[in-house]
Parts: sequence; C-alpha cells; structure tokens
Amino acid sequence: MVGSRLPNGAVDWDQLRLVVFDLDGTLYDQRRLRSVMLLRLLADAVRTRSLDKLRILRAFRDCREELGEAMATDIATRQFALAAERCGRPVATVKATVEEWIERRPLDILRSCRCRGVERVFAGLAAEGKTLAVLSDYPAARKLKALGLDADIVVCGTDPEVGVLKPHPAGLAHVLNRAQATPETAIMIGDRVDRDGAVAKGLGMRALIRSARPIAGVDTFRGYDDEIFRPLTERLGVAAAASPSSVTTSS
Repeated sequence: MVGSRLPNGAVDWDQLRLVVFDLDGTLYDQRRLRSVMLLRLLADAVRTRSLDKLRILRAFRDCREELGEAMATDIATRQFALAAERCGRPVATVKATVEEWIERRPLDILRSCRCRGVERVFAGLAAEGKTLAVLSDYPAARKLKALGLDADIVVCGTDPEVGVLKPHPAGLAHVLNRAQATPETAIMIGDRVDRDGAVAKGLGMRALIRSARPIAGVDTFRGYDDEIFRPLTERLGVAAAASPSSVTTSS
C-alpha cells in the first residue's frame, strides 16, 4: 500500500476533498532562495554602504516567529510595529523594506527554486477534483503565480478575515469553511512541524511535512516524486495517455 511506511499509515487520496499547502519552504526550496537573496542584499549593502535592510529584515522575521509562538492576533499591524520598535526604524520604513525584499524581489527567481514534481502533484489533484488551497503566513498570490501554480483558495495570515499566524487555528479553520470541508476529509502539507503540523493537529486534521530526514512520529516526505504522491501522478499519466489529443492516427 502506498505510503504504508508512514507512522500514521497510508494516505487515502480518494477520501480527501481538500488539500492545503503551505507555501514558503513547501512549494519551493527556501534555502536556495534565501542564498540568492542574501547575495542581492549584500550587494545592495555595499552599494548603499548600509546594513539597515539586513537588520530590518532580521528583526521582522524574529518578531514574526515570536508573534506566531504567542498565538498573537492583529498580525497585519503588530508585525510591523514590533519590528520597528526592535530595530529603531519608522514603521513605514520597515513595511517598505519587507514589501520590497520579501514580497517583490524574490519573484523573478522563485520558478527556478520550485520543488521538482510539485506541478504534477497539483495537476493530479486538480484532475481528481480535489480542492487545492494555499495557507501561508506571508502574502501568497503573487508568489504562487511566479511559481507557475494555481489554487482554488489562497489565504494569508495577514488577510483581514484571518489576522493570525500558524499555529493559531483561525487561518486553517477559515480555509476549511471556504472549502466546506471537514478536518477528516482534508490534509495539510507543509515544512514545519511546529507550525503546519501543529495547526493541523489542533483541528484534528492530518499533516504531511516536507523534510530531508524522518521525524519520529511525524508523516514526512522528501519530495513530490516520493511514493506517497504516485497515485496522483500515475493517474494523471494514464488520463493523458487516454486523451484523444494524445492519440496519433495514420492516413
């Protein structure tokens, strides 16, 4: 049985109606992206003779981690205010730096960092009639487009109707409500046990965590070409082979 080596048993894709993906680190190689972005930031620091942007981004990421751990609300406002206080810069400066270096500048390199095979898994899920959702702590719509992927539901922690970061359950509950799905018919796919795994567990929902190494008691996968996803990609191949457009006739 496919996926039978998972600690919690095989994933029955046929019983699932909703598949929720995290974005950063789940749909693309975050380490590779950050390496490229660090080089760009260092080049900018040399050009401007200032490390301000590096300090601001570090403070912002640290504050977001703390806010997530604290299950804080009103994230859209508090993330910038706390980071500004931490690094001693105006809120407007922090916000502009984050929008430029976290939300906009990475877009042109995201496609080259996309996880191998993830597009086939998305296509397989769509062909099976599953609802695809993305739940990210960061704005996700432009990143998803840059990755060449599409989802039925895209939710960000800073959306007005959410206002929290994982593992607070409000964001995932909002996705379930929009999809009109129950936790028993949904699965969360992410890269962090303490965020994606925890938010799923809090709602009684199963999670798959992308990890280079096994984690005790946690259902993990290394990549989207793993055995666990083969039922989706193999059915996609069969469907493509059976399509009239794939049949060549001779005269």
